[in-house]
Amino acid sequence: MDALRRRLMKLQANPTEEMIKRDTPRPTKSNPNPQTTAGTIWVEFSPETTIGIKHLRAFAQHLDQNHFTTGVFITIGPVTTAALRAFEPLSERGITAEHFQEQDLLVNITRHELVPKHVLLSAEEKKVLLDRYRLKETQLPRIQFSDPVARYLGLKRGSVVKIIRKSETAGRYASYRWVF
Repeated sequence: MDALRRRLMKLQANPTEEMIKRDTPRPTKSNPNPQTTAGTIWVEFSPETTIGIKHLRAFAQHLDQNHFTTGVFITIGPVTTAALRAFEPLSERGITAEHFQEQDLLVNITRHELVPKHVLLSAEEKKVLLDRYRLKETQLPRIQFSDPVARYLGLKRGSVVKIIRKSETAGRYASYRWVF
């Protein structure tokens, strides 16, 4: 794919009504008008083969200036750890920025026969789960933030994912993992 086409590959997406409903906490006395955690996302393919700090800083500034809640930067080759530090100030403002190499996205790993179905729980579903079993989230089994499926699904630290597996005896069973 040539550089001109990559420059044109930019995408903005807004949350659906279903996402807004799922990601908005219920009103409480202390917070009668809660804000949704669902927000807009910006996806950009980089035409450059070598990515440096200036590229990621420009991407981070674009996210911040246009009030995106999530950004995905897709590159041809690897990015240095020093360059990825350009994303650190965004997390202080509540913006999630991620980097993927194209080769990481060529195959949808969630469709592989050996990968069970992963379902992100809403804040309310997470609370119900923890109350039902009288647990703290840290008592749940863990899944790493850097796990390929967690990265692919955009899971954030502190969220809980329900993993549904097939079983010969039970048909299907669910387990829960806390993202750390």
